[in-house]
Amino acid sequence: MINKNIKYARIVYAVLFLLLLAVEIFIGMYVHDSFVRPYIGDLLVVILLWALVRILIPYKAVWLSGAIFVFSVLVELSQLIPLVDFLGIKNRLMRVLMGTSFAYGDLFAYAAGCAVTAVVDIMLFRKKEKEQPEDSNEGEI
Repeated sequence: MINKNIKYARIVYAVLFLLLLAVEIFIGMYVHDSFVRPYIGDLLVVILLWALVRILIPYKAVWLSGAIFVFSVLVELSQLIPLVDFLGIKNRLMRVLMGTSFAYGDLFAYAAGCAVTAVVDIMLFRKKEKEQPEDSNEGEI
């Protein structure tokens, strides 16, 4: 049986994911500036990925923010080729998801977003550890 805290955490992460997805879609469709779309959008996209993975892994995973950063950097580096053209991808959605142009600024935005998720994880799990008895790991999220 799934622990009640884990079930609740998954719901919270799912709601966060859906909210961030809506914000990302809004930014992608209606914001055409030189700051919010390229930098805030990239910062939020790694938080979006973090929330998605957290739905599946709602318990303590100290490696998660780092893994998402590495994944984001690899996707950005694939834009140096550019991979979407190399693979012949014509689908607009896939081109947007994979990206078509490399930018160093994106790496900083990804790092900032992953720093936010790492701080959130530290704060969440430090709080949970203080709430639980020292000899019990039951209910850890």
